[in-house]
Amino acid sequence: MEPESLGAEQGASLPGPADELGTLLGQDAALPKLSGGELESKSDLIDDKEFDIPQVDTPPTLESILNETDDEEESFVLEDPSLLNIDNIDTHSYDTSSLASSDSGDRTHSKRKKKLPDSFSLHGSVVRLSLLKGISAQIVSAADKVDAGLPTAIAASSLIAVGTSHGLALIFDPNQALRLCLGSTAVGAQYGAISALSINNDCSRLLCGFAKGQITMWDLASGKLLRSITDAHPPGTAILHIKFTDDPTLAICNDSGGSVFELSFKRVMGVRTCESRCLFSGSKGEVCCIEPLHAKTELRDHPITQYSLLAMASLTKILVIGLKPSLKVWMTFPYGRMDPSSVPLLAWHFVAAQNSVNPMLAFCRGDVVHFLLVKRDDSGAIHVTKQKQLHLHYDLINFTWINSRTVVLLDSVEKLHMIDRQTQEELETIEISEVQLVYNSSHFKSLATGGNVSQALALVGERACYQSISSCGGQIFYLGTKSVHVMMIRSWRERVDHLLKQDCLTEALALAWSFHEGKAKAVVGLSGDANKRKSVLADRMVEILFHYADRTLKKCPDQGKIQVMEQHFQDMVPVIVDYCLLLQRTDLLFSQMYDKLSENSVAKGVFLECLEPYILSDKLMGMTAQVMKDLLLHYQDKNLMEDMEACIVHMDITSLDIQQVVLLCWENHLYDAMIYVYNSGMNDFISPMEKLFKVIAPPLNAGKSLTDEKVVMGNKLLVYISCCLAGRAYPLGDIPEDLVPLVKNQVFEFLIRLHSAEASADEEVYPYVRTLLHFDTREFLNVLALTFEDFKNDKQAVEYQQRIVDILLKVMVENSDFTPSQVGCLFTFLARQLAKPNNTLFVNRTLFDQVLEFLCSPDDDSRHSERQQVLLELLQAGGIVQFEENRLIPMAEKAEFYQICEFMYEREHLYDKIIDCYLRDPVRKEEVFNYIHNILSIPGYSAEEKQSVWQKAMKHIEELLLLSPNKAADLIATHFNDQIEGIIKNLQDQFLLFQFLRSLLDPREGINQDMLQISPCVTEQFIELLCHYNPDHVLETLQVLEFYRLEETIQITQKHLLHEASSYLLEKKGDIHGAFLVMLEQLRSKLLMLTCEIEESTELHLLKDIEDTLVKTIALCQRNSHSLNQQQREALWFPLLEAMMSPQKLSSSTVLCQYSEPLKSLTMQVLNNMAAFIALPSILQRILQVSSRGRENIVSIQDPVYGRGKLGEIQGLVLGMLDTFNYEQTLLETTTNLLNHDLHWSLCNLRASITRGLNPKQDYCCICLQQYKRRQEMADEIIVFSCGHLYHSLCLLSKECGIETKGQMRWTCYKCNSSNKGGKLSENFSELKKGNGASLAQTSSESLLDSQQIQAFDQLCRLYRGTSRLALLTELSRTHGGEKHGLLNVSQGDPALNSVFQNENFQLHLTPPPLTEE
Repeated sequence: MEPESLGAEQGASLPGPADELGTLLGQDAALPKLSGGELESKSDLIDDKEFDIPQVDTPPTLESILNETDDEEESFVLEDPSLLNIDNIDTHSYDTSSLASSDSGDRTHSKRKKKLPDSFSLHGSVVRLSLLKGISAQIVSAADKVDAGLPTAIAASSLIAVGTSHGLALIFDPNQALRLCLGSTAVGAQYGAISALSINNDCSRLLCGFAKGQITMWDLASGKLLRSITDAHPPGTAILHIKFTDDPTLAICNDSGGSVFELSFKRVMGVRTCESRCLFSGSKGEVCCIEPLHAKTELRDHPITQYSLLAMASLTKILVIGLKPSLKVWMTFPYGRMDPSSVPLLAWHFVAAQNSVNPMLAFCRGDVVHFLLVKRDDSGAIHVTKQKQLHLHYDLINFTWINSRTVVLLDSVEKLHMIDRQTQEELETIEISEVQLVYNSSHFKSLATGGNVSQALALVGERACYQSISSCGGQIFYLGTKSVHVMMIRSWRERVDHLLKQDCLTEALALAWSFHEGKAKAVVGLSGDANKRKSVLADRMVEILFHYADRTLKKCPDQGKIQVMEQHFQDMVPVIVDYCLLLQRTDLLFSQMYDKLSENSVAKGVFLECLEPYILSDKLMGMTAQVMKDLLLHYQDKNLMEDMEACIVHMDITSLDIQQVVLLCWENHLYDAMIYVYNSGMNDFISPMEKLFKVIAPPLNAGKSLTDEKVVMGNKLLVYISCCLAGRAYPLGDIPEDLVPLVKNQVFEFLIRLHSAEASADEEVYPYVRTLLHFDTREFLNVLALTFEDFKNDKQAVEYQQRIVDILLKVMVENSDFTPSQVGCLFTFLARQLAKPNNTLFVNRTLFDQVLEFLCSPDDDSRHSERQQVLLELLQAGGIVQFEENRLIPMAEKAEFYQICEFMYEREHLYDKIIDCYLRDPVRKEEVFNYIHNILSIPGYSAEEKQSVWQKAMKHIEELLLLSPNKAADLIATHFNDQIEGIIKNLQDQFLLFQFLRSLLDPREGINQDMLQISPCVTEQFIELLCHYNPDHVLETLQVLEFYRLEETIQITQKHLLHEASSYLLEKKGDIHGAFLVMLEQLRSKLLMLTCEIEESTELHLLKDIEDTLVKTIALCQRNSHSLNQQQREALWFPLLEAMMSPQKLSSSTVLCQYSEPLKSLTMQVLNNMAAFIALPSILQRILQVSSRGRENIVSIQDPVYGRGKLGEIQGLVLGMLDTFNYEQTLLETTTNLLNHDLHWSLCNLRASITRGLNPKQDYCCICLQQYKRRQEMADEIIVFSCGHLYHSLCLLSKECGIETKGQMRWTCYKCNSSNKGGKLSENFSELKKGNGASLAQTSSESLLDSQQIQAFDQLCRLYRGTSRLALLTELSRTHGGEKHGLLNVSQGDPALNSVFQNENFQLHLTPPPLTEE
């Protein structure tokens, strides 16, 4: 029997009480195996109510039953008969087909659920849950016929013990036969239900714990009662747990009082006794779970077993104690935060970790499982190491080890989860609600003894099922209300077969392969060494593959589109190919599988295409000739030429017809494949080159351009030659080492042939070298250079190098059809070779001179930049040593090769001459600035070199300025700062000087002005040039410039009649009136122009100018009115008003009639703006006063425009001013009312808060903790805070919580301050109270604000963050006492200058009401 069976112990039923019970129960007890017919006949006797069959309100219709899917039901699974003898399994198995079947459940944890992987597709069905029909039937019969009651507890070993609610213990053997019935209902009535069971190691003793606290011990061989223990623990408490230890004379019990006791069994003089010792008292915290460490027989000698370890779980922590040699606590571990209703769980198991086997304790309460590895060191001490935790998304009610790697968890909604401990991967989930698991709630609540338990223990007991689940030998038994189920891990073969029965062939193959590779989880049934296991699995996989192939062909759709058939086979066939190659069974793949699939042409095509990725990744090297031939024909038929070429270069084609394959490749332009076939099939490396040369040579020799196809051929030819000369195979891999020298020689000899094999009479010499040079000179020479790198310095290699160089020179130098670039490439290549330290080549130096002459030919202007670049590359490659330098520079200058000149001058450190090269070179002129800057600023150049460059730059400074004034100015500011004034004097061109100074001095150009050291006269010179060349930008430039003198600059702007600039400068100087007069004169002159007859197009432009000038003048007045007294303000605003009104006096002018409205609008704009600074009565008085003064005085009502006794012309102005006044007065009154109401509300709240009585929280000082009456000195006062804390004043002073300000103490609460250290510190200022005896009285009756009032008022001020309300009220009362318009009547004295209403933050920027048209 396999290890997961119930046990090996078998035999006939023993005589005793069981026989009597069997007689009472009838034949079903003795014959537990019922046939299907018998079950069917007995179904009539089943009571719906007893079995909890729910009533159905609306029976389903026939149609709904027929349409139901049977996904959740499995087909009948034939179990291995060598396993448990449990009538095999019923047709409705508990196996789950996927996680989808377990979606419903715990609503309380639905928010915590995570998306789980589909474990069924990875692991198949790992576990089998089966009903033990024999035991289940006998439990039900016992309840019916002998009043045994419902089952309450189970214990499993080689026997199974089931306890009942009426005090009986039923003992079953592995064949489910009832062997013993221990106890009687009479004893059950006295002791209550069996609440706990335990069987010892050798299955000879049974301990029964009862709901009323008694304990009995039975001999399982004879069925005799050995002990009846009633005094082992306090009476009135139920036995929650009873556990044998590995020592058969020692057991542990745990009662509903939360206490744990050790029971020692002894036999003295034939008398059996039991001694009890309390290990843990429930008064210190109730223990609700205990678990002694049990070791298997093979581990009994483990050093840790001598301690007899016991794990206990209380409601708050875990304890591990040692019972031997003396009682000792080895570890405690608190839970932390958890749900108080969650069940504490404990489980031991020996695991292999860190090269040794040691016990591991798993404990859990809630949704986190902790693992603790327990070790014993050499000194005998025990060490506990935390392992990786298991975080779940559900709460647990049971935890069971099924083996050292796999655990089975039961969650609160009765779902089983099998989990691999090391990877924490969930292998399977099973719903077991149909088991109707028995819960131990009544024992945890101790209902049999009156319910005398704590609420916390009763709450845990709601979901406790400790005694309903028992494990033994890799099996877990679950006790239901009317049944017993067993769960075990399926064997590997059973898991595979289970998937096959569900028609999941792909998953079955994947699972079998994971077994083959040793990556599967929870594997049972595989034995032997690795090779044997793999052999067994490979044979099984081959069987499945044959079945899979048959099903693939059988399930192919016979009708429909060809695409549907292709899709079917594309889904199925790759699986066969995959696993055949994984198993390295190419013989099977290309014989039986291929023959089978070839029966269908579509399947055959898909099979051949499936081979491509394996061929390309070199996983499939050896194929039969027939398959290769079919593969090529298939690709040819489907015109998949590129795919065919990719496959050919990875295949061994020696078994095919080489010529046929070559012809196929050539016709379809598969050049890579053709070369590969020649090379690997025939070891022929020359023929491919000949075939390609024949195609590309004729057009190149004729000077024609190549087609795209021929360019591709040429490129492949170059790469092929490069690979051959480097010893690499084309297009991939390496040439066999023994062939490398031969291939190199063959290819060289071929390239340097004097004539081709089928040469015509007019063919030029060395046709192959010539063709490659014409095709791509640079790349061909690169190929040769790489080849020369690989050559060893033997005699033959040196000869080959010299020979190829001589041929190259002969072909290119003696021929005129090569471009300068091509010739230059050759000599660059030669220069690099000659510059090598181990060079053995010889090249005639006169050839380099010829090349120099050719490249520097001054009469050839074509390809100038190309020739220069070629020569530069030649020099940089080492060709400089081949030329005479004194001859090279003149030739380069003559040819205008300035980069060559720069290269030569740099070698000689003549950096100053390089400046000339840049200035002469039209392409690189702009780069001269960077070059000069780098030389002068980067270290590494000598002082003499830098000086020469500096002098050369100074010499060409004007040329540099002409080139780029901005860059030149930046350069001068950085490196020629002290020469600026000299440069300015030497510049004759005034416009160039202007550009230079603008770039230098205008901060907007980006030059840092702080680094310039120039006199103000230079800035003034720039301003004068600016006035001349760009007058429109003078004002904005003056606003950003800094270093100029005001007087001199004013003279410059006045000289050039730039009035706005002059006004700005005068204002900056402080002459406000002078600035105003300049703007006023400008305005008057423009208004005067309006009275002249002008064109209509000019009129609009002039009006716009007038408006702009007026806006700027108003802005000037507004900016400065704040700092002027009333008289000075009137001197600004009244002349401006007069200037705007004076043109309207000329009513005789017909021109002005059409401008009267715009002029009135502008005049109104002046009035609105001046009203903020001039009192309204003064403005009206000035407008309306009758005066006989001349035309230059203020306008009077006798003036023609307002005269003739009419006020009609100024009615609009006056009404507009009055509307503005009314609007502002209403706004002011509303604001005043709001402020008064706001302040009154704030002060009322403040008064209410500070007059409220204080209620101390305690009658003692919070610092010294003495009663407030006990003062240290007479001067000691009692301080009470609004927060309720009370202190002695001396105590507060000792803690530095009192500050004296203005002769008064301000206190802060010590406790409140110390508790707010990390956050916002809130000062609670105290209400000062002085104590005499027991009375509390205020210390001061003065009308001054005390400290708490001051603090509250400060907080109020900070809250509104504006001008103080008291200041506002003071200002309002001062101004409100005058006339009605007192606030605006600021002409008397000058209070407005200091008024809070003139504060910029207080002013309201509002638009006045619109003017009403008459």
